[in-house]
Amino acid sequence: MFDKTALKGLRVIDFSRVVAGPYSTMLLGDMGAEVIKIERPGVGDDSRSWGPPFLGEVSTYFLGLNRNKRSVALDLASEEGAEVARALVRDADVVVESFRPGVMDRLGLGYERLRELNPGLIYCAISAFGQDGPYRERPGYDLMISALGGMMSITGTPGGEPVKIGVAMIDVATGLHAALGVVCALHHRTVTGQGQRVDVSLLSTELAVLINAASQYLIGGSVAEPQGSAHANVVPYQAFPTSDGHVLLGSPNDKLFRVLADALGRPEWKTDPRFTTNDARIVHRDLLIPMIGEITRTESAAHWVDVLSRTGAPVAPINRMDAVFKDPQVQHLNQVAEVEHPMFGTLPVVTSALRLSETPPVVGEAAPRLGQHTREVLERCAGLAPEDIDRLVESGVVEHRPPTDDPSAPPPVVSDERLPSPSPMPAPNSGAL
Repeated sequence: MFDKTALKGLRVIDFSRVVAGPYSTMLLGDMGAEVIKIERPGVGDDSRSWGPPFLGEVSTYFLGLNRNKRSVALDLASEEGAEVARALVRDADVVVESFRPGVMDRLGLGYERLRELNPGLIYCAISAFGQDGPYRERPGYDLMISALGGMMSITGTPGGEPVKIGVAMIDVATGLHAALGVVCALHHRTVTGQGQRVDVSLLSTELAVLINAASQYLIGGSVAEPQGSAHANVVPYQAFPTSDGHVLLGSPNDKLFRVLADALGRPEWKTDPRFTTNDARIVHRDLLIPMIGEITRTESAAHWVDVLSRTGAPVAPINRMDAVFKDPQVQHLNQVAEVEHPMFGTLPVVTSALRLSETPPVVGEAAPRLGQHTREVLERCAGLAPEDIDRLVESGVVEHRPPTDDPSAPPPVVSDERLPSPSPMPAPNSGAL
């Protein structure tokens, strides 16, 4: 797909949907893998409808998770559709799926069946709770897992209601774990020639990223509580009021606290036994935090960012999205790039966070239209003749949509309303999925 990328020549068949799986395969696509996204005819990935805002027929949510992929609209609930899927897997390197445990087996697309066709296959299964255990049949999304796994119990303000993180971080972390597992399995295959199964769950990922909150309980016997923007183990390390909002500042060690004390005009704090060490500052948190707040509220957030950043003390403005992408360091990272979409024109996207000197990630292509690549992929990768693809389209087993309906039409604008897809096909009878 790309000339100089780390995963050039790798083919991934992506049966996943929503966030965790699509995020993992987007990462693989950024590194040059060919990602073939399998979607339901007429409906596609659930996140295509997660709006507003919408850009024409698709949500901006979907556009942010599915670049560098080819879309094949295929009814897996039909035997003929499952057979086409198996044909695609036969010469693939990786399969990623995020159905409930057992669904892929019922479709004839489980690991044991597919490894018979392709012994070197890396098969990555992403689930909510794991492939077995008492909760294996439960539906699970990021929000439910963050509640059950404890993340919501430590997020929010003290005494307030449970609060979720602003983005689906459990999903994102699961996608990162899945991509890492795939790359590890690929290395093992390079060494041994053996494929293998990779299992990742949202719940196991959440447990893995609880880090200090988990060890605080498992080793220290202490149950973490919500701290707002504050830190349970470091003081000060939180948001403070300013004359025009808030600023984030902190002292992760005693040396930095002494720097902060000078910058705030309170050099006497450096020798005050209540504040000289972090454990002392934790004991006297309720005294120190209001004292800092009295000082910071006398000036603007920009003032404190300017003053403290020149001293080496950690400080940051609390930016909204409209300020984030205007920030000079964000712009310097050059991590927002433009991709061309045949229907929507030029779209800005946040690109990969990875920096590799020899095989850098690529900006690549915009997220595909549902079924945009069905004909091309089935002919090239599954070996189907054009007339066979025509028959599958007629029967509703597959769907193909051209890149754009009217090349001369102006691109649609971002809207709260989702424009209907042309000649939409009914969703296949696949409620079991």
